[in-house]
Amino acid sequence: MSIFIFIVVIVSLIVVHEFGHFVAAKLSGMRVDEFGLGYPPRAVTIAKVGGTTYTLNWLPFGGFVKIYGEDSSTDSTCSPQAELWMPNSFSSKTRFAQAMVLVAGIAMNLFFAYVLIASALIIGTPRALGENELATARSTELMVASVLPNTPAALAGLLPGDFIISAKDAVEQWNAVDPQSFSAFINANRGNAVTLNVKHDGHLVSIMATPKEGIVATDPFRFALGVEVATVGVVPLSLGEAITEGASLTWGAIQLTAIGLLHFFYSVFTLSANFSQVAGPIGIAGVVGSASAQGFGNLLSIMAIISINLALINLIPIPALDGGRLLFVGIESVIRRPIKPSIAHAINAIGFVFLILLMLVVTAHDIFKIVG
Repeated sequence: MSIFIFIVVIVSLIVVHEFGHFVAAKLSGMRVDEFGLGYPPRAVTIAKVGGTTYTLNWLPFGGFVKIYGEDSSTDSTCSPQAELWMPNSFSSKTRFAQAMVLVAGIAMNLFFAYVLIASALIIGTPRALGENELATARSTELMVASVLPNTPAALAGLLPGDFIISAKDAVEQWNAVDPQSFSAFINANRGNAVTLNVKHDGHLVSIMATPKEGIVATDPFRFALGVEVATVGVVPLSLGEAITEGASLTWGAIQLTAIGLLHFFYSVFTLSANFSQVAGPIGIAGVVGSASAQGFGNLLSIMAIISINLALINLIPIPALDGGRLLFVGIESVIRRPIKPSIAHAINAIGFVFLILLMLVVTAHDIFKIVG
């Protein structure tokens, strides 16, 4: 099931990307010969509208748009020289129009990420809550945010991400979700052992720990376990709130992703990359599967992050990516003539080989993580 969801997610994001190219090409007056779901060989022709053939193809891992004149070597109806005079070809349009078509796929992925994040906020996803949100929240739980080393909590085996369902001592039992009442219950035991009912990796376990003094620096006489806890729950936002908050979160995610990618590719070219910190298809499939198991809102959030990554990776000026093709358009606008197809194809081939090697290395690390 996780593999199926992963395929649906990846196909959706790639089709959205290609749809951006498609719309921009149509608006620019370019001839779009084919818009395909999946990759050839062709399975069936869905329709032919406005000079564009819409197809369903056998390899269900994405989609493509075939714009006339974008790659002259694959067009048998016209020579590259004559193609320049065809008013509806990619190469006959202004450099600005060409750039807009190339950027449109990236822009569409970023816009789609915004829509996904806003939708996730409307549906509601688990997050840390303030005191004023507890009354309207649903699916509330008390989550362990951090554990201090060498404290009763750490020695008992509590880990960040665990959920404290209940706690009991020899006299009473605590069942709530707010950090204040939990801290008060622990302090009230004055050094007596308490039993915590904890959800760890989806499984319920019982943990016994004894509160001690001197753990809270600002209150050394307070008995504590050495954990920082927070109430996590779901508070759906209104449409207006989601539109505003979604824009802020999307922009923040774009900034963080851009910084991360810059650091990663810099480390790749300086031969200092730590591939254990990145995920390939196998790792992404695992993350998508975990997110889908936690709810539809979580799945939409993960899709948004992947969509942002796809957009920004395509913007990198590496041949075979949109960013590399944008670089070619920029060079052609400076030298005022097209780059020779043989040179462009050779550079694109080198870039494609680089991307394949990088993907193989990242995938190998995904496999080592699972095996190890």
